[in-house]
Parts: sequence; structure tokens; C-alpha cells
Amino acid sequence: MQAFLTVLLVIVSILLIAVVLLQSGRSAGLSGAISGGAEQLVGKQKARGIDAVFQKATVVLATLFIVLAVLVAYFS
Repeated sequence: MQAFLTVLLVIVSILLIAVVLLQSGRSAGLSGAISGGAEQLVGKQKARGIDAVFQKATVVLATLFIVLAVLVAYFS
């Protein structure tokens, strides 16, 4: 049981790292204020959708990571 949870914890942690690295930074919103509003209306609609998916995936993976870490510590 402990080996299975440890392997699952490693997989979830790698996925969590990948999802966090794929997200756009918070400073990306400042470039829209400088470059103009036209890009913000047209170009940001697609990016907003994928950022929302990455944000939800980060929350789910982080929750799984915490639960699995507690379970691995409990069973060891």
C-alpha cells in the first residue's frame, strides 16, 4: 500500500510541477495595459480559457498532493 501511494505521489507531484510551469505569469496582464486594448479584447479570450483550466488543475493536483503526502506519512 505504501509503495502504491508513493508512486502515486511522485506522479501527482510531477504533474503539479508541469501544470504550474505551463501557467502564464501574473505580470503578463501588465503588458496588455501598455500594448493597447485591442489585443486584450481579441487575443485574451483563448488564453483566459486555458488559464482557467490550468488554475483548476492546479487546485485539484495540489489537493491530491497534500492528501497523498499525509497518507504516505501515516502508513510509513
